[in-house]
Amino acid sequence: AMSNPYAHITESLDPQKPAHKFFNLTKLGDPRYERLPFSIRVLLESAVRNCDEFLVKKEDVERILSWKETQTQTVEVPFRPARVILQDFTGVPAVVDFAAMRDAVKKLDGDPEKINPVCPADLVIDHSIQVDFSRKYCIQFIILIRAQYQGQPLSDQNLGHCQGHMSMQIEHFRDMYVMLFLMHFRPDSLQKNQELEFERNKERFQFLKWGSKAFQNTRIIPPGSGIVHQVNLEYLARVVFQQDGYYYPDSLVGTDSHTTMIDGLGVLGWGVGGIEAEAVMLGQPISMVLPEVIGYKVQGTPSKYITSTDIVLTVTKHLRQVGVVGKFVEFFGPGVAQLSIADRATIANMCPEYGATAAFFPVDHVSMHYLQQTGTLSLVHLYYLKAVGMFRDYSDESQDPDFTKVVELDLSTVVPCCSGPKRPQDKVAVSEMKQDFQTCLGAKQGFKGFQVPPENHDVTIPFQHNGRDYSLSHGSVVIAAITSCTNTSNPSVMLGAGLLAKKAVECGLSVKPYIKTSLSPGSGVVTYYLRESGVMRYLADLGCDIIKVVGYGCMTCIGNSGPLPESVVEAITQGDLVAAGVLSGNRNFEGRVHPNTHANYLASPPLVIAYALAGTVRIDFEKEPIAVNAKGKEVFLHDIWPTREEIQAVERQFVIPAMFKEVYEKVEEVNERWNSLSAPSEKLYTWDPKSTYIKSPPFFEGLEPKSIVDAYVLLNLGDSVTTDHISPAGNIARNSPAARYLNSCGLTPREFNSYGSRRGNDAVMARGTFANIRLFNKFLNKQAPRTIYLPTGETMDVYDAAEKYQQAGHSLLVLAGKEYGSGSSRDWAAKGPFLLGIKAVLAESYERIHRSNLVGMGIIPLEYLPGDTADGLGLTGQERYTVVIPPQLTPRMLVDIKLDTGKTFQARMRFDTDVELAYFHHGGILNYMIRKMTEK
Repeated sequence: AMSNPYAHITESLDPQKPAHKFFNLTKLGDPRYERLPFSIRVLLESAVRNCDEFLVKKEDVERILSWKETQTQTVEVPFRPARVILQDFTGVPAVVDFAAMRDAVKKLDGDPEKINPVCPADLVIDHSIQVDFSRKYCIQFIILIRAQYQGQPLSDQNLGHCQGHMSMQIEHFRDMYVMLFLMHFRPDSLQKNQELEFERNKERFQFLKWGSKAFQNTRIIPPGSGIVHQVNLEYLARVVFQQDGYYYPDSLVGTDSHTTMIDGLGVLGWGVGGIEAEAVMLGQPISMVLPEVIGYKVQGTPSKYITSTDIVLTVTKHLRQVGVVGKFVEFFGPGVAQLSIADRATIANMCPEYGATAAFFPVDHVSMHYLQQTGTLSLVHLYYLKAVGMFRDYSDESQDPDFTKVVELDLSTVVPCCSGPKRPQDKVAVSEMKQDFQTCLGAKQGFKGFQVPPENHDVTIPFQHNGRDYSLSHGSVVIAAITSCTNTSNPSVMLGAGLLAKKAVECGLSVKPYIKTSLSPGSGVVTYYLRESGVMRYLADLGCDIIKVVGYGCMTCIGNSGPLPESVVEAITQGDLVAAGVLSGNRNFEGRVHPNTHANYLASPPLVIAYALAGTVRIDFEKEPIAVNAKGKEVFLHDIWPTREEIQAVERQFVIPAMFKEVYEKVEEVNERWNSLSAPSEKLYTWDPKSTYIKSPPFFEGLEPKSIVDAYVLLNLGDSVTTDHISPAGNIARNSPAARYLNSCGLTPREFNSYGSRRGNDAVMARGTFANIRLFNKFLNKQAPRTIYLPTGETMDVYDAAEKYQQAGHSLLVLAGKEYGSGSSRDWAAKGPFLLGIKAVLAESYERIHRSNLVGMGIIPLEYLPGDTADGLGLTGQERYTVVIPPQLTPRMLVDIKLDTGKTFQARMRFDTDVELAYFHHGGILNYMIRKMTEK
């Protein structure tokens, strides 16, 4: 590698510190720079700073400077982000792969300690905690309290029973002992959930702690600290990075789709596949197609009743309609200045839901105020950004750069809304929710349909809960969760929920006790300002601690919603009811939130409480009362809804810098359970053959590219198959192949934990591939995690069928429709199919990250030519497929697909860059990296 040809444009930012330099891009003297979108300027700076005429070349810099011309030419450029961020669901398999790579390097007589993150990596443990305890209390505690006040001694045996899981609503006990218990001895849901988290995941956590010691340049934020994206926003983000004597823009890639949340602070970042992130950690640049940039102009002023969630759901639907898949979106216009960093982060967080790669808000004075509030402001940030022309004044139109296309949003047109019942982009105005749900009930099975016969629309199922009579019907709310990174990062909607709760309590309203309610903040800062502002107690007073902090992590939104009361599940099952979950999250795909909530709606935290109070989504809040209080008075939503002015007044008073400082000062040492964990100190990991959590993966056997001959179709799928369908993260069904495997290992169902927690074990994850109960396979014409073994016509679990195909030596492929692999960034959605023997996927289109993951595992992503579909070509999936792979491959080339019926057609091979072809030639990205590391 040569020395940097742009070294001459470096200069010192501070004359007093001449060793601290930066690349002054304005010294390029190129007028094209000032017209570049701000997000593209970040890519340019990285290319200039890392230019070595080897991994990054001068021609790459020129291509980026010529973005106006090259953006539409499928031009490939390298990008080296400043850092990588991981959460534990995706982080554990990454550390497993690193450990296995060390073993592989050692076998090749290389130095295993060369396998280390070169690019700094932060891992936040936030996906393991589940809502096992919410508004439940152990009945044993009640018995013990009664015994205590009646003078009876508390035996050690009875105290041990306190750890049991039997529960009952305390509100139904009306004696003084229980009232005293409520006042002084409430069991802590947060503590109990965290105890269970450690009990279930101790082995995983010990492994991660080993990784933090064994690998250099790796930092792990312990469990209980918050959600990865909020911790990133409030604590990890630098805005301006300082390393190796240089200042440069903070940037990152992450192994979670919602990494884009950090774009709201002016830090360019997006989600990548786990295996792609591993290559970045090993010092490889990302090879990316230079994106188009859609300018999103914001203007106008929102109504006083509008929340940031309403704005983001409106933006999500709008940009889905515009079509921004694979593109950057950059926000500008005078309306942006009215949006807080939390508002911007909420919009950027939902970027995967509208399909863009990144959703960038350049740094401005609001960003600087936020950095001051969180205690991470350095004036050098401001000086640097202004020096290189990356500081934005949204009111100055002369700063507006060139964009591929401009679309606009007038904030005054935004109305209160939710999104669902099965996809985040399906926005529904709150005023239309009742009618929309009614329509969905009878509509054909699909994204907006449940196909319930008309005569069953008004069915009501009575049931008992804790000795009281209730009833459920279609649309009944059974889960109401304030959860996820999207909204719990935003003080305006969180305080809005608290103020709504306060007004509801003052009006005498409460929530039915069978509804599972929870609050899982994104960080301790949220709890801090909810408590200090005085609204936390009103959240609790809505009905036996209705909204109680149950944990700090990604819980209900990721599928860690925990169990519903058995009586509720029985009623839903008996009536085949379309029960509803309402959550303040960003994902509501089928089977994700809970297996028994067929309809799931994304909503702002205040609306989560509103629908919990109503007990149903079949309500028109404008015309119908939300509830009738004990005095018989009808209370409407507009009676208790707080205005933006009310919320902002409380926010100004109680969200203060001291909170952030106090919470994050000790974040890496405050968890005593984590601190007390012991972990091995060896540089090579000692694999435990009995472990059901951590297992050395079988990924490091080279594969030469060859034609796929007479492959069978394992699954014939439709549109919008998500990574949740391919690789579930939630509960492990007791009748599934994964359950049978865990049973054979001596585990009982209560020890199964979740698929997400077992991502370090390929035996579990392979069996969990395509195990989602909502998977719709055209072979069966119904939802089920099963398929037809075509040689015999036998119906069986997907894993079992794949195993039979592999034993017979048959290759497999998957047929799919549009947006294959949408949803969360999950490397196991590619690793699992690889282990099932799937050699290719033939789809109409792919989600960006998932396509990258397929490439990384050596699976060929094939795409129908424009206008072609499975139906249009007359494909049934019963045929056998031969994919002819020529010896010389080029990016995005066409290949012939021959069927055993004699039919032949062409499809595009979606290896988009030369680097991706290199990965394929080596059998995947991990094998490629090992060979690079062991080259003599």
